[in-house]
Amino acid sequence: MSAAPPAMPPATGWRRRVPNALTLARLALTVVFIVILALADTTPDPTGAPRSWAFWSLGLFVIAAITDAADGYLARKWNAISKFGRIMDPLADKVLILGAFVMLAGRDLGDISGVAPWMAVVILFRELLVTTARSVFESSGVDFSAAWSGKIKMILQSLAVPLILIDIAMSAKAGPLAVWSAWAATIATAISLVPYLTRIAGLIRAPANP
Repeated sequence: MSAAPPAMPPATGWRRRVPNALTLARLALTVVFIVILALADTTPDPTGAPRSWAFWSLGLFVIAAITDAADGYLARKWNAISKFGRIMDPLADKVLILGAFVMLAGRDLGDISGVAPWMAVVILFRELLVTTARSVFESSGVDFSAAWSGKIKMILQSLAVPLILIDIAMSAKAGPLAVWSAWAATIATAISLVPYLTRIAGLIRAPANP
């Protein structure tokens, strides 16, 4: 039997800092992204010109999403996983996605984004429930790792936001692309709750079983 390859030593120097730097950059990009949406002028241009703020926010979201993929990949590749990264990386992801949907469902943007306030509530409820349950159970030594449905949900949410921004950049009102993207992300979020609710119910009942 061949020997297992030696474990990679922990990263040092700049390699140890790069993944966390990317996570912090994502948080900074998210702040700017949210500010742009908060200050957005939703009045249609009389000349029919595209909304420039939508393109700026689109670019920021895409760059932030790229840093999300990059920091985790580099942390694993270089063995640069840290407590800071374990806490801040998922937090930065949630701030980006939740911030996007909350802003797109707001009073000024809701009419042109296709994102209804209740959709943002569904997405926020799901994230709060799963995050709270994971914290409670894993603090007791119970595995509560992400389900496949949660990963699909994240992909659809991450695709929905740029598609919605592209649509509202070019249209005076929410078009089919924005509306269907918002619905797809919301439905995927709701469906992704099912395996977590089943797992939560099983873990709650477990102590009473012989």
